[in-house]
Amino acid sequence: MTDFRTRPDDYRHWRLSVDGRVATLAMDVDEQGGLRDDYELKLNSYDLGVDIELYDAIQRLRFEHPEVAAVVMTSAKDRSFCAGANIRMLAGSSHDHKVNFCKFTNETRNGIEDASACSGQTYIAAVNGACAGGGYELALACDEIVMIDDGSTAVSLPEVPLLAVLPGTGGLTRLADKRKVRRDRADFFCTLEEGIRGKRAVDWRLVDEVAPRSKFDDAVAARVAAAVARSDRPAEAKGIALTPLERRIDGDAIRYGHLTVEIDRAARTADFQIQGPDAAPPADAAGIRAQGCDFWPLALARELDDAILHLRLNETGIGTWLFHCSGDGELVAAHDQVLHDLGQDWLVREIVLYLKRVFKRVDVTSRSIFALIEPGSCFTGSLLELALAADRSYMLDGPFEGDNRPPATLRLTAMNFGAYPMVNGLGRLDSRYLDDPGQVEALRERLGQEIDAVEAEELGLVTFAPDDIDWQDEVRIAIEERAAFSPDALTGMEASLRFGGPETLESKIFARLTAWQNWIFQRPNAVGEKGALPLYGSGQRSEFDIRRV
Repeated sequence: MTDFRTRPDDYRHWRLSVDGRVATLAMDVDEQGGLRDDYELKLNSYDLGVDIELYDAIQRLRFEHPEVAAVVMTSAKDRSFCAGANIRMLAGSSHDHKVNFCKFTNETRNGIEDASACSGQTYIAAVNGACAGGGYELALACDEIVMIDDGSTAVSLPEVPLLAVLPGTGGLTRLADKRKVRRDRADFFCTLEEGIRGKRAVDWRLVDEVAPRSKFDDAVAARVAAAVARSDRPAEAKGIALTPLERRIDGDAIRYGHLTVEIDRAARTADFQIQGPDAAPPADAAGIRAQGCDFWPLALARELDDAILHLRLNETGIGTWLFHCSGDGELVAAHDQVLHDLGQDWLVREIVLYLKRVFKRVDVTSRSIFALIEPGSCFTGSLLELALAADRSYMLDGPFEGDNRPPATLRLTAMNFGAYPMVNGLGRLDSRYLDDPGQVEALRERLGQEIDAVEAEELGLVTFAPDDIDWQDEVRIAIEERAAFSPDALTGMEASLRFGGPETLESKIFARLTAWQNWIFQRPNAVGEKGALPLYGSGQRSEFDIRRV
């Protein structure tokens, strides 16, 4: 089982240091530290374990170090920045592991860009050695790239000519959309095994600056100083510790403080049982800092994040996720009000951004997702985002027979209007009402009001509102149908339907790149007996099926 929980004391592959307003993340991959023992992580190549540590470090820089305004990403190894994803690891991995690995690395790199765009933490890649494939994609995720000009260091995306696959973590998209590299130059660059160095790399916008070894540190320092000067990170603030996340696995149940996931292997479902807050929120930012990781929105974000990643990688046969929640909607609304009112505080901002990233992780997960809204539910505000993210939602009209709880209701809060954009740049309500944008504004008039099942269905907030007589059959049939369909077809269908409206860099990566890479990873040109991945480094030439499909 792969565990996504870690901490700096346990890192094997990264050195994290903080000096006032500047942090340094130095890649120093332990060759013998792979998740499997059938490959070595040479030349700072990486596997999922390396990226798990990177993700943890990025999170800690956001929450534990509010004073940090600039992050320098570099290598602790001489003349090797990063060789990208380890080829032996990819060649020996199952198809689902390769796809999940690429998705997680994409999300981690998007998290770097989110920190730069939303949190005032500028990432600067100090490329001090060879930078290939996923290594260059890591640099591309940074705001700025400074490369050493030593006659040999180059950047490259050699996946097409060497491996018969695509750059798997957004390299093509970032060349075109982020760095605005001209199409013809990008075409040449992506078929050139040895890459591009020096002045041409700058002229083609592949890097921002090159500097000789004697002036390299000064060039990086100048960019760091400029980043610090423009940041709004609070220099004197104290961070909160991301304490170890408590999780207990009891058979087919995964238990956290506010979340329990129960797996039904026969039905191939995972029931997410989310517990709402049991007390009112602190009245001010100082009270939130005092609670730290126990503040309910942050605690839930961490638990959902871990559960999603755990199920993605370790429970690939569980194809349908069912979201339930229970608790007091008034208390959820009160926490949302605090998040909204104190949004300018650095910690509250980070909590909202974290929830945004977790909800995005739901959106891009290749599982069928249903929300079941029943008496006792608290799908209010931030928790309502999970129902809006679902492929379908079922809301019981009225009570269950013999149940004395009041009928289920939904409640909108200010957090449903722009706080948690999807990868297409739209809020989930905006994405839901693409045909009628005025409906979103009309729903603002319903802030704080309880909306029952019949009205929720009329407003388009839920898919179906069966009564007690039909509830069990409708839900059961939906779940059984999902288990009977092809998982591959469902993954393609869901990804195609979830992101209507505009395209963004992120939506292209998840709705376009992921689909292509998923397919390419199954093709014999890449993974067959004579394919490029198995034969890489063997001296044998790959044999390709020459038909264009």
